[in-house]
Amino acid sequence: MFAKVCAAAVQGIDAYPVEVEVNSGWGDTNVVIVGLPDAAVRESRDRVGTALSNSGFKFPMGKTTINLAPADIKKEGPSFDLPIALGLLAASGQVETDLLEDFVITGELALTGAVRPVKGALAIALRAKAEGRRGILLPAENANEAGVVRGIEAIPIRNLREASEFLEGARALPAVHLNAEQMFDAPLEDDVDFAEVKGQESVKRALEIAAAGGHNALLIGPPGTGKSMLARRLPTILPPLTLDEALETTRIHSVTGLLEAHQALVTRRPFRSPHHTASDAGLLGGNAHPTPGEISLAHHGVLFLDELPEFKRSVLETMRQPLEEGRVTISRAAGSVTFPSQFMLVAAMNPSPDGKMPGESRCSPREIQNYLGRVSGPLLDRIDLHVEVPAVPFKDMAAAAPGETSAAIRARVITARHRQQERFKNRPRLTCNARMGARDLKQYCPLDTTCLDLLKAVMTDQNLSARAYDRIIKVARTIADLAGQETINPDHVGEAIGFRSLDRQIWS
Repeated sequence: MFAKVCAAAVQGIDAYPVEVEVNSGWGDTNVVIVGLPDAAVRESRDRVGTALSNSGFKFPMGKTTINLAPADIKKEGPSFDLPIALGLLAASGQVETDLLEDFVITGELALTGAVRPVKGALAIALRAKAEGRRGILLPAENANEAGVVRGIEAIPIRNLREASEFLEGARALPAVHLNAEQMFDAPLEDDVDFAEVKGQESVKRALEIAAAGGHNALLIGPPGTGKSMLARRLPTILPPLTLDEALETTRIHSVTGLLEAHQALVTRRPFRSPHHTASDAGLLGGNAHPTPGEISLAHHGVLFLDELPEFKRSVLETMRQPLEEGRVTISRAAGSVTFPSQFMLVAAMNPSPDGKMPGESRCSPREIQNYLGRVSGPLLDRIDLHVEVPAVPFKDMAAAAPGETSAAIRARVITARHRQQERFKNRPRLTCNARMGARDLKQYCPLDTTCLDLLKAVMTDQNLSARAYDRIIKVARTIADLAGQETINPDHVGEAIGFRSLDRQIWS
């Protein structure tokens, strides 16, 4: 007998349909899986056979052929266990149902017949909706994840017996439906707050500008001045995720298995802080089967690189294109996969090998230059704000009064973002000032003669690149938005120029 089950596989952060065709015929008992299965899929013969036996079913006798179509794409992972098992039951007549083509089915089987969670459940649920399926049968731990997709039924399955009884109509299983909008109504409760930071008002101002415009920032200062502490508090002043942003971020975390059990959505902006020993594949993504790297896991959030010069230069250089384009393409012999990577880069570094400012360091100018040279000029050009983090004076450290709270700063950031959204309402691609291109600068950032003269003088004196010129204008646009002004004036440009520390003569 023949049976067909609808399944799906994940490639990148998207799912594609897979038809599990099962044919049970005469001959010696043998199970053959075709359709480019990997080792995990081939091993499903033993998992499924034992799970069937322990669930009270009989394994089909005779020659059984299982085809995973399309046959020209490699199938990976254990998520085909459940659809293969149900296909075997339908082909052998142990389950009689007309619902196999109404649902997309996914799940890994334990030897006891229990259904274990899989990666990429949200992507598979979105694929089921795109195909017009009635719903998706998936592990109970993944049900909340799929329950945020409107228009389909997310049926939680705990074991193989439960799935077979549901398909035969002998058991009713309520679908999981979650209101995604309500998940964002709960107030954000952060473990850290800017109110805990003593002093460093100029750095807080810089981070507020970075958050308001989505700008990249580099914090430069001696050890112990609070660079890491300030960076880790940046997510507390960022605007909340929108539903579309949360869905896209959740898809990335889902395919990498980073979602907690029963977690439905990523509702907080990610903060990723990889160690400086991270490889190209760890930061960018890749491996034999391309998976998202740190820059994609930080999508719509913050990527914090502490001790920036300690990262391998080759690793840092791989970020240049994703910083510009907001996505990264991993190419392998079997094909290429594109992952989104619109993140804020926040980095921290010492000003010299011994951690002291250039005028105070005991290192020679050549040693300092070699240290700073570990970070290339093209990468620095892509960082909008170069922020000096000075040592905190004793009077600030001993002050009893707390600083301004993250909630107060976030309110100003959200107001500035709303101005940008109104300005870019006809350009959905533009989500913040940092995403503007050269053509957008001419349209949204006109400058008067005074501002142009100021920029001309700075460009000539400091020999800035064209990219640095654009970055200054973008930061000035954000400063004007924070001030509630539609026109960029010389004060805004002057403050933006002040955030190009590494372009000054003292650093070269």
